[in-house]
Amino acid sequence: MDGFLLIDKPIGMTSHDVVFKVKKKFKLKKVGHTGTLDPFASGLLILCLGKATKLADLFSNLDKSYEGTINFNKHYDTYDTTGHIVEEKEFVLDEKDIYDTAKSMVKAYDQLPPMYSAIKIDGKKLYDLARQGIDIERPKRHVEIFKFDILNFKDNKSDFITHVSKGTYIRSLAVDFADKLNTFAALSRLRRLSVGSYHVNSAKTLEDVTIEDVMTLDSFFSSYKTLELSEYLIHLVKNGVYLDQRQTTTDEPFVVVDKLQNKIAYYEPTENGKYKPILIF
Repeated sequence: MDGFLLIDKPIGMTSHDVVFKVKKKFKLKKVGHTGTLDPFASGLLILCLGKATKLADLFSNLDKSYEGTINFNKHYDTYDTTGHIVEEKEFVLDEKDIYDTAKSMVKAYDQLPPMYSAIKIDGKKLYDLARQGIDIERPKRHVEIFKFDILNFKDNKSDFITHVSKGTYIRSLAVDFADKLNTFAALSRLRRLSVGSYHVNSAKTLEDVTIEDVMTLDSFFSSYKTLELSEYLIHLVKNGVYLDQRQTTTDEPFVVVDKLQNKIAYYEPTENGKYKPILIF
């Protein structure tokens, strides 16, 4: 079984828990996810099945949208309310200031990821170090916030909806937003709504998902450019050969097909003008 599943992850489960349950439910050997979703968060988690595990980057590089709740005036070590309070202040927030400041967050900037994250530095995951009480210097990530709308403000809490570039930590976004307001903040709720053009409305729960919900590779690649090759070259493609300008000069990924339009392999351009086989169907 090769393809993708759109899962609506429940709160309290890790992304790896979801992978394990799907493996067990469908008796699969190879399942992977396309981007970690924190245990306290819910929403869209895209899984890769079988050969499709080689294509996880196609999703992790896409924009994402979320909705959630920010709690003000307390700073947690995890940047969300599941952690320990590190600092707090009594600060009276102005509702108009909150809405105005939210508009200033729509920009590109260098964001500091939280220590409690799956980022690896020198082969060690940050959250493993954080659990040992170790706080290390970590590189900022260049991210872009396309949308950040505050929906309400009551009892020092605000619901929000946001659309962000790849690599953005919404927990860090909440902390950075509060910093501009001269206070602290943490996420108390987070739900991923979309990854690229894929929306949680099309996802299924672990209980409801079935084999019929798998997005096949044939369906996924139906809109990609194709390159028809001779029988001789098809034989080479099946053995993982690189292609070059003798076959095509495109700067976009493409699918190699035979004379009957059967999909044979998915290729991506490399920096040296060649084309690398990413997946053999």
